[in-house]
Parts: sequence; structure tokens; C-alpha cells
Amino acid sequence: MTNIWEIGTDIGGTFTDIIAIRRDTSETRIAKVPSRPHAPVQAMLEAIEAVGLRKSDVKRFIHGTTRITNAIVEERLPRIALIATKGFEDVLEIARYRRRDLYRLDIAPKAKALVPRELCFALDERLDHEGQVLKPLAEAEIERLIAWLKETGVESVAVSLLHAYANPVHEQMLAERLKTIVPHVSLSHEINPEAREYERTSSTAFNAAAMPIAVEYLSELEERLPIGPGLQVFHSAGAMIPISAVKRRPLVMAMSGPAAGVAASVSIARQLKKSRVLTFDMGGTTTDVCLIVDGQAEMADGKMLGDRPLRQPMLAVHSIGAGGGSIVRAGAGGLTVGPESAGSEPGPACYGRGGTRPTITDANALLGYLNPETKLGDRIGIAVDAAARVIEPIAQGLGLSLTETALGIIRVANATMARALRRVTVERGIDGRDCTLLAFGGGGPMHAAGLAELYGITEIVVPAASSAFSALGCLTADFSFLQQQTLRVALDGIDLAKVTQRIEALVEQTLVPLLANAIPHDSIQIELVALMRYAAQADAIPVPFTMPLDAEKLRQDFLVKHRELFGYATNESCVIESVRAQARQPSTTEVSRPKTALRTMATPRRRCSFDGALDVMTDVIDRSAMTSVVFGPAIIEDAWSTVVLPPQWQATPDSNGNLYLAKVAS
Repeated sequence: MTNIWEIGTDIGGTFTDIIAIRRDTSETRIAKVPSRPHAPVQAMLEAIEAVGLRKSDVKRFIHGTTRITNAIVEERLPRIALIATKGFEDVLEIARYRRRDLYRLDIAPKAKALVPRELCFALDERLDHEGQVLKPLAEAEIERLIAWLKETGVESVAVSLLHAYANPVHEQMLAERLKTIVPHVSLSHEINPEAREYERTSSTAFNAAAMPIAVEYLSELEERLPIGPGLQVFHSAGAMIPISAVKRRPLVMAMSGPAAGVAASVSIARQLKKSRVLTFDMGGTTTDVCLIVDGQAEMADGKMLGDRPLRQPMLAVHSIGAGGGSIVRAGAGGLTVGPESAGSEPGPACYGRGGTRPTITDANALLGYLNPETKLGDRIGIAVDAAARVIEPIAQGLGLSLTETALGIIRVANATMARALRRVTVERGIDGRDCTLLAFGGGGPMHAAGLAELYGITEIVVPAASSAFSALGCLTADFSFLQQQTLRVALDGIDLAKVTQRIEALVEQTLVPLLANAIPHDSIQIELVALMRYAAQADAIPVPFTMPLDAEKLRQDFLVKHRELFGYATNESCVIESVRAQARQPSTTEVSRPKTALRTMATPRRRCSFDGALDVMTDVIDRSAMTSVVFGPAIIEDAWSTVVLPPQWQATPDSNGNLYLAKVAS
């Protein structure tokens, strides 16, 4: 068995999921182990053991993680220094004019600057917006900087000089000199080579702060799992890249776990020929949703993390703090769920690991959805009495029964998640009721029917391996690298030769990580997108194009796209704000249906409660044994997940292990 397995893992807030595929036979194995927030590498090694493998059996190991995201959100970042052009050293402190909350005067209007003012250095140099040197970077200025850095004692530095995206010459000079002074240097022209000074500087500072964490973590992983180039990381744009590239740009790991689930969803959407799909990934800590249209996931230029901008191309995943482990509270305004989570230690009370606060998972256990006679992932049992004990105080305060309170918790959770679906549909001009809901993660299949009914969605797909779907996405995604750079070129009078030269240089940058991993040049596909706007507009929209660049075709494609999004288009002058280039080697990984032994149900029926149907004797179905339609009420189980099928709903299996849920016509 040596060296013939490919492994994907997703390190969540509660569980670490793993899926292993044998390269020669496509045999598939799945497992879940509790996450170890303070020892994530150890959790991954335990996951390998959980699928019956040794480290020597592994050929490729790809993982997604929330480690960087959590460090940013929880503000567990090391001290860093910022080097900025003189006159712009306060850019992080000034930020943008808008408040975090327009009507909350009791909170600070803006997040605290990521770098304190005393660790910001003003460098006397200057470029103009076209990259022309106005004030050269003198040797004496570099020496002054080095002396200052030695006094600060920081291990990581962010360098964000004015207009470095147009000409990185001064940042490159500093990188050469600083590499012997501090262990970690983050350069803005590598992290976010685009205009918008605040966003570029914020992203570079985030990257600098993440570097010590990422390098230590990835170096430990390389040491304890020495498989060379086969060790890869999933990134936030929906593909995998080598560890060597991630060490310089750890920011690409932000949101990598949710992005892996979306990547697997894209594969399923294409396979099932679904034109509009809403991903619904409910894990232990968060719920993540994304829109897929015509086999392509929506992309974004960045997002806010910890109330600060992180600007880089990434999948447009919207996350909310409503996972299975989210804490439930009863306040003056009624029930609320999240964003605080019980996590993996101690976890929900029903896990019997010392949890003392009520969670969404405890409500599901109390309603009979989770099987008290088996163990989640063969490791964690369900203690219904513990769930009842922590929900009882809320029930007494509301004057309701335990069952009514648990149903209320589920309704509130579903309503919270429905708002997330609206963010990625209605706000983008899409009627979410026309979409297929793809439900996965540990809690997605349990809440899918209730959420779909609340939102008005008529079709649900629960994919095979739904509980480890993000781990599966790590294996089935393409190997790629993506870069985006500001051009600011008007189409009227465009210098095609000059623009072509800049685009080709950008493409060459995206090829480097793939070629460094011995991927043949002729197997790499290049995808190009122009971020375009009218000359008087502030925001740009993505328009795909090919080389050689045809300016008139690009203009017409922009007008069509603008009309689709906003309902109108004019003949005003338009501008290429930025260009996005992605080098991609399409995945060839084949995955078979996970083989699981048929289980003998000790109790083939148990009492469950649903909206409008309390304490109902409900069939419990082994998912691996399903060959025909099952009508609700029913609970469909496998070793890793639970599908709740309420009354008046049906579930239909297909040959690949997917389940199709739909409401029965009355």
C-alpha cells in the first residue's frame, strides 16, 4: 500500500475531516477526528490513522484550514512593523471614513489599527501613479530604516510603498537588504499589486502578521509528514498550491476551508448539470454559503476580516457564526444563536466532553435527530440527558416545554442562515428560490429541509461524503495559482503592445509556482479576466477575455455584462481597472462512492419532533442501504452525517450516493 493514497483534510473548529483515495483503484475512505486548536498537525496525523493508513502510504496531502482566519478574527497575531512612504505612515490608522455600525455610538467607529503608530516607519522615497521615480530611495535612508528595525525587535515586516503596484523597484531594494535583518518580509507588490492604498496596506500587514504563524505551522507539517511536493495547501480562490508559495503568501489560506467545499460543489454542479446552486456548508463553528452560476463559483476581490479589509481574489463565500456548536442565549429580544461557539473543546453538552452551555447541536439531539446509540465518526457519543440539562433553563425562562424550546432554537438558526442565503442571491440580482440547495458539512443535511422550506427552495441535493465534503474538495480541485494587478487603461486609444506586455508578464508570474512543482507547461491552462468599469465609476465588474487582446470585443462583452447586472449600458468611455490571471492544471482525480458496511440498526425507529408533528415515531434509515425513495418523517444516517427528512418530504438516492430531497406535492 506504500505511497499510493491521496488525502484531503479540512480542519474545522470542531472536527478535522479526512477523505483518502487510493490512486490505483479509486477506493475511498472517510473519517472525522476532534480538532486540536493548539496542535493542528497532530490532529491531521490522527486523522490519517483514523482511515487506517500510515504516513508512508501517503503520496499527496492537501488540506484546508481556518488557522489563519481564526488568528485574524480572534486577534491572536504577532507584533509587526509597517514601512510606508513618508506621509502615508498613518494609512492604517486613518482607514476609511465609514463607521463599523452607523447607529451604534457605544462602540469604536473603526477597528484598532493592525500596526500601532510607534511601529510605523516613514521612508523618504516617492513614485508617481505610473511608477516613475520622483524621489529615489537613498542608501542612507535604508540604513536609517535598518537601525530602527533592530531597535523594534519585530520578527515580521510589512512593506507597502506608494504606487509599488506600478513599479516595485523600491520594495525589491528593501527586500534584498531586509532579508538578513528580519525573518519575515511581506511586500505589497506581491500580496496585492493593485491601487487603493489602504486596502493594499491592510492586506500586506495581514500577510506579515500571518507569516510567523504559517511558517512555523507549515514547517512542522513538512517535518512530520515528509512527502515533498505532494504536501499542498488549499487556497481561498478555490484551488491548491504548494507549501513553498504559501509560506510567502500565507494570506491565501484565509477562508481556505470553506473554499474547498465550494470547489467540490462546483464539480457536483457540473456533474449534475445544475445551472444555479447555493452551497450550504454548516460546520461546528460557522455556516458558509456561496452562489454557483453555470458551473462557476462567484468570485470576490476580498472581504472584511476582523473589521479590516483583506483584498485578494477569493471565492465569494459568506460566513456567519451559526454552526452546530454555536451557543444559544435567551435575552430580552428572544433567542439568539452564535457567533460564539463551544468549539471542539469542550464542544456541545450532548457530546459528553464537559460542555455546559446550550448549542444548536444540543437542540438537534433533544429533538431525536442524533442517534444516542451510535457515535459520531465512531468517536463521540450523544448524551440526550446532557442536552436537556443545558436547555432546561432557557425553557423555564420562556415558559415552554423542552421540545418547544428546541424547535424554537432550530427555527432561529434556520432564519439566521436564510439571511446569509439572501446576501449571496437577492443582493446579486438572483432569485434564490430558483436555485438548488447543496447541503453538506456536519449540520447542513440536518437543517436543509427546514431552511429550504423557509426560503422557498424546492430542490435539495445532499452529496455523497457530505460530512467530509470540504476535505473532498481539496482532492478534486484544480492545481492553480492566481494573481491580480492594476492596469488603469482606457479602451479608447489603448496601446495594445504595451498592455499585452504587462498581461504576459502577469501570466508569467502565475506560472512560476506550477512550473516549480514540475507541472508540464503544456498541461497548464491560462484564464484571464479584465476588471472593467466606466471611466466615472468606482467599482469594476469581471469580464473574461483571451489573448491576443481584442479591444472592441472586450468593450462589447463589458456592455453585455453591465446590462445583465444593472439593467442598462451606455456608450461612455470604459477602463480596464485590473487584470486577473490564473494558471490552472485541471484535476484528474477520480473518486468512487465511499464504501461503508451495512449497519444493523439496534432501534430502527425512534421518537422525533418536527414543526407541527411532536413526538412522532420516526423511521431510521441506513443511507448506504437506500435503493429507493424514502418518505418522511425519517432520519437517514451514515457513520458521519445525519439527514433529517420532515413529514411531507421525500429523499431519492442516485447511483453515486447523492440524495435528492424535495417536498411531496399535497
